[in-house]
Order: sequence, then C-alpha cells, then structure tokens
Amino acid sequence: MQERRVVKADSSARSELEARGWVVIARSWGAGLTVDDASHPRLSALRDGVEPLVTVRELEPADVDAVLALDRETLDDYPGDVATAHEALTEARATPTPDHRGWGAFAHDAHLVAMTFVDIGREVVETDFTVVRRGWRGQGLGSAVKSASVLALSEQGHVRFRTGGSMDNPASIAANRAVGYERDEEWLTFVADGEGLRGRPVRADGAGRSNGDDDTDSRDPTRILRRAGRTAQLGRSVGMIVPW
Repeated sequence: MQERRVVKADSSARSELEARGWVVIARSWGAGLTVDDASHPRLSALRDGVEPLVTVRELEPADVDAVLALDRETLDDYPGDVATAHEALTEARATPTPDHRGWGAFAHDAHLVAMTFVDIGREVVETDFTVVRRGWRGQGLGSAVKSASVLALSEQGHVRFRTGGSMDNPASIAANRAVGYERDEEWLTFVADGEGLRGRPVRADGAGRSNGDDDTDSRDPTRILRRAGRTAQLGRSVGMIVPW
C-alpha cells in the first residue's frame, strides 16, 4: 500500500505536502455536538419517528452475534480511504462494555438492521461507527440510533459528543446534521504519487466517487493507525461514517 498522510485541511503540513507533489485522494470531516435541554425534543423525534418500522434500544452482550452478522454484511460499504476505513469487528469489539456502548434498530423479525457504537471518554463521547443494513437505508435509521445513544448518555450526564466521516458520504453528513452535529474540522488524505482511491485522485473541490446513500459512523483519522498497533499522531476528533 502506498504511503498515506492524513492532515488537517488548515494545517501547515498541507502546504508542505502539496509543495512536494503529494495529491489529495480523500477528504473527511469531524463534527461536534453539545447537548442541552433544547436538544431533547429533536433527538426524541428522530428516535421515535422510526418506531413503525423498528424497535430502537441499547445493545447488550447477548446481541453480539447479531452485531457481528450486520458488520460482516456491511464491511465493504464504508467510503473514503484510511481516515474513514472500518476494520471487521472482533467478538470483543462487538460486545458492549461500560465504556464502549451500542444502540441498535431491530426489525419486527428481530433482525438487527442498524447500529451505532460509541466510546465514552472522560470529557467527550466519540462515535466509533454507525451502519445501516442495505435495503433499510434512507429511512432515518442511522439518525435514530445515533439520537438514541445521545439521549441516553445525555441523561447520564454526558453533554459533549464527536463524530465524523467521509466527504463521499452525503447521506451520513445530512443525517448527522439532523441529529445536531456541526462540522468543525476537515481532514485530507494525501498520497505521494497521486495514485489514489480506485486510481482516481480527488479534485481540488473535494468531489470524488459517489457512494449513494450512507449510514455508518466513522472514527477519527488516527483510528487505522491505532488499530495497526502504531501510536496515534493526530488528535482524536473525527468519528467514522458509512451508508445509512
């Protein structure tokens, strides 16, 4: 795999890479949400609005097989490059814990059709990922499970939330905007020789390949580096997103 560098769009490193002939092959974003009392009616409406289709609830350790099955089915659906890539879940990562919690949407046949996982830090709750099963996208399920997570955690005293994803994922951008997230960061993935995602560099205006509807949540640009066992060089700020 060619060498990649993920840098903030407004950093000096961007100019240095561009001067050396590096090319942008993917763009990603980060967003924040601070919850207050005024947020609750909007979040409740997004969560409850899908009730005719599904049941939304917090995931439990007993749901691990369903989580793994949905993850396997949607593993190739995450757009972007290394900054928003998604690694297949292990049983450990698919099992909710006090610091790694998940919410899911279950169809009437009891199949899990959407889920989101978050990592709970001391100051900020960060989205790990969010995904919706093919055939169920475009019906607000991604926004519903994310809203459910924010509502539940805000009632337990958490007020600051982070998420993010690929610029190639307009559906997830819109869904997160509906939840109340405000974009405040842009990250660029550079490659040295211009050979990019599927061999196509991203244009200067940020346009790239289209991925249709979107429904997952992605991690920050350092997520892949951390999972590869390397030390993170960038601040944690971006969540990860896939088709909703």
